[in-house]
Amino acid sequence: MASTYNKIGIIGAMAEEIDLLHKHVQTSVSFEKAGITYVEGTLHGRPVIFCKSGVGKVNAAVCTQLMIDAGVDCVLFTGVAGAVDPSLNIGDIVVSTTCLQHDMDCTPLGFARGQVPYQDVWEYEADSRLIELALDACDRLFPGRSVRGKVLSGDQFVASREAVRLLHEELNGACTEMEGAALAQVCAMNDTPFVVIRAMSDKADGSAHVNFSEFTVEAAVNSHRIIDDMIQRM
Repeated sequence: MASTYNKIGIIGAMAEEIDLLHKHVQTSVSFEKAGITYVEGTLHGRPVIFCKSGVGKVNAAVCTQLMIDAGVDCVLFTGVAGAVDPSLNIGDIVVSTTCLQHDMDCTPLGFARGQVPYQDVWEYEADSRLIELALDACDRLFPGRSVRGKVLSGDQFVASREAVRLLHEELNGACTEMEGAALAQVCAMNDTPFVVIRAMSDKADGSAHVNFSEFTVEAAVNSHRIIDDMIQRM
């Protein structure tokens, strides 16, 4: 399939995942900016830049803008998340349709929850081709374990059953994490295609500290396999 994605940006949330990219990307150069190390090279013959973002929306936003400034044509973000859709189980994968900041809350001023005041768009749509590439990879690698859905982001680790219920019922979220919507907003501001791919590490219900640590390594391997498959078919 022909592609307009000439240089691909890959952002990982986990050190384990970045370690796998170091092993498989043929590196040509690396550089550091704003405390983040970016590595350029090729993966399956395609030019890529990858890095670890760090935790939270500010880190994700800075990281994404610098990656776009370095010339990427699309951004792929992978990592783990807490499931808020009760039909999702640990190990299931959410491919973003849209991303929304659940902790952006100016409702006392008459704005909807998640709405960035005075902006026309605050729910950011992922690129349709990247969504399909991700879902196709998931169907081959992890059949029956992937869905498309809304990714909710906020600078908080959600571990309350009541908070989970509200995120699902009020915002129709599939999962919650701490970076995706910030990345999505930066990509939208730069007209850069993106997709967020999240493996469910927990049910965001108070048992996160147990499940998260157990699942981290497995999630890193699974995320790498999805990205690797996508890039092969771009």
